[in-house]
Amino acid sequence: MRRQIGPISLPRLRHGVAKAAELELDRGIAFLLVPVCLAVGAICYFSLASEPDFAKPVAVVVLAAVCAFVSRSWPKTHLCFMALLLCVLGLLAAKVETWRAGTRMLGSEISTQLTGRVISLEEMESGRIRLTMDVISTARPKLRYAPERVRLSARKIPPEMTAGSLVTGYAKLLPPTGPVRPDSYDFSFDSYFAGIGGSGFFLGNPTVVSAEASEMPLPARVFSGIENAREAIADHIRGSIGGAEGEIAAALIVGVRAGIPDEINEAMRRTGIYHIISISGLHMALVAGTIMGLLRGAFALFPGFSARRPVKKYAAAAALFSIAAYLVISGVVVAAERSFIMLAVMLIAVLFDRAALTMRNLAISAIVVILVSPHEVVGPSFQMSFAATAALVGAYAGWADHHAGKTRPPPPKRSLPGFLTRKFLLATGGLAMTSIIAGSATALFAIWHFQRVSPLSLFANLAVMPIVSVVMFLAVASALLMPFGLDWPALYLMGKGLTAMIAISAWISERSPVDGVGLISQQSVLLVTVALVIATMATTWLRLTAVPFALAGLLTVSHTRAPDVLISEDARLVALSIGNGELAVNRERPNEFAADNWKRALISETIVKPEMFEKTDGQFDISAPTDLPQGSPFYCREGLCLARHPSGAIIAYVEDRKNTWKACAFADLIVVNDATAYDACHNPLVLVVTKRQLARKGSAAVFFDPQSATTPAEIEFAVDGPYRPWHEQRKFSREARGLAPYKKADKPDGKPVQ
Repeated sequence: MRRQIGPISLPRLRHGVAKAAELELDRGIAFLLVPVCLAVGAICYFSLASEPDFAKPVAVVVLAAVCAFVSRSWPKTHLCFMALLLCVLGLLAAKVETWRAGTRMLGSEISTQLTGRVISLEEMESGRIRLTMDVISTARPKLRYAPERVRLSARKIPPEMTAGSLVTGYAKLLPPTGPVRPDSYDFSFDSYFAGIGGSGFFLGNPTVVSAEASEMPLPARVFSGIENAREAIADHIRGSIGGAEGEIAAALIVGVRAGIPDEINEAMRRTGIYHIISISGLHMALVAGTIMGLLRGAFALFPGFSARRPVKKYAAAAALFSIAAYLVISGVVVAAERSFIMLAVMLIAVLFDRAALTMRNLAISAIVVILVSPHEVVGPSFQMSFAATAALVGAYAGWADHHAGKTRPPPPKRSLPGFLTRKFLLATGGLAMTSIIAGSATALFAIWHFQRVSPLSLFANLAVMPIVSVVMFLAVASALLMPFGLDWPALYLMGKGLTAMIAISAWISERSPVDGVGLISQQSVLLVTVALVIATMATTWLRLTAVPFALAGLLTVSHTRAPDVLISEDARLVALSIGNGELAVNRERPNEFAADNWKRALISETIVKPEMFEKTDGQFDISAPTDLPQGSPFYCREGLCLARHPSGAIIAYVEDRKNTWKACAFADLIVVNDATAYDACHNPLVLVVTKRQLARKGSAAVFFDPQSATTPAEIEFAVDGPYRPWHEQRKFSREARGLAPYKKADKPDGKPVQ
């Protein structure tokens, strides 16, 4: 008996799928899946619980290559082995990059006399100067395992200090920090692949030992020259425009954005237009489009020459040179580098008479980026930029296919106002669709990485993008006129445009709803990613198979339980959501970055600071914690803080291990800010978290069981399990070894040794 699914028989369905798959292969989908397989391999490597040696991935690559070669006579089997080979090659590329980086990471905070070569300088919004330096030597004490590159801030620097200067100063060095909570952004991972082994600040003002760069290698001298040129251009732009507009203009032209005021950054994040500040595909495309438009317009003035010469290729070559120069002068940051590769592939396609904006060209750029920097695959910038670009290319390609071959009547004659109105509506509609498509493709990635979404981003982008297009045109014009000293009109108009952009962003931000949306499940992100790959790459009816994956991804978005308590990796900050959009913390001055991240993760709007009591205040008795109300803030006295979670669980924070026993009788969770502490309660129902555990395993999330008071709390650490190379430094700090903070020995007269 023939089996049927509704009106369609299974044999007929299999035949239809086989025919559609064959057609997809004929159209080149196999090549489009190459970067997907490479990315899967890279993600698998960075998701491993422990670091593999080289032998295993190399052996699997050889085995997969042999199987793919032998199975050439069986097309389906051959495709499977080729996919496996590409996945393992992606894993091997990630392993090679990790080995090649080999960044020395500082294991513990320490103060030392540091001498180094300045790589770059950035003036921050606070007025401090951030220096990136290559370490040459350390003294008092001399570090046996000094990082090769550090990032330090200083209150003031000598006027003669530039990139390439040899400087010295007494500095406090800090190891790279880990995630502020489990499954959040890992700063030590980013520092490892950026080559930054530590950060910190100068305890005094650094001094210049030598401003000469003659003893530097040639590549370092070239890089220092570029950095000094960038800084000089940025200073010129700031001086010409001034204020926040000058800082944003400097960010758009040379990529220097540390000086943008925090309130403007936050307004642009809330309105979904912060991508304007980061030099990426938008800026590269606007620069290339401006150069190509100007050149083709100039060539059009000479019709005889234009008719005989491939002026489109000339314009594409000039645009390619322009974006290469833009990449260099903007500091060769990762986002700009990736965007340059994507756009360069498209411009080179124009030079060889190929279609520029195709999924194949996007696949080529993705392959290059993955092979050069595999670690970017797990970052938000790579995921969001390629998701948006793939969605736009796929959507407009589908729209073009839908209208291909259709006969359309000639447009009716319109008056000039009617013509302009139609063009305006078409441009607005195109901009709106672009924003909707790109925003929909990147929404879940933004929520996964940042726990925020911009509800009014469509309106903000519609209002701001025309201004940004004019601003970028003026930026290109000012860059061309700057060598001749004729850039002031362009910079003046650019500043006025940025003033309008800031005003629009602030106005929409004030009216934007709360953008914190909490945590979503990793499963939903993976399902939506699969749906996006199918929808953008398939060209037949198989594209419809993306629908069930997308629906499954949307239905599993909320399948994530929010933590009841979050604990920082330095054991100083503890927070719990107490309802009504409030987040209770145990410190009067909490770390702003961690608190902001926790607010978005736990969907809270307000920080509730602790209530402090003196020793003589009888209103707070640590021996009677049953008086604590449900969902209470922290009440602190004598180095002990208590709070009651809405589930009824009591959280205790202890500064000294000697006071731990005081909370053993009533607390469900005890956080001890003492590296020498141990579990003094010896009670399986009481979870004790010490500073040593947090130093070794990173920040923690605690989950209570509201259904049972006899079930112990569960804890999840950010860096649980064997260390990967970017976490190896965690085991070397004093806290991780269970040692008390370092104190200088006292002199015989009782005074500390200097």
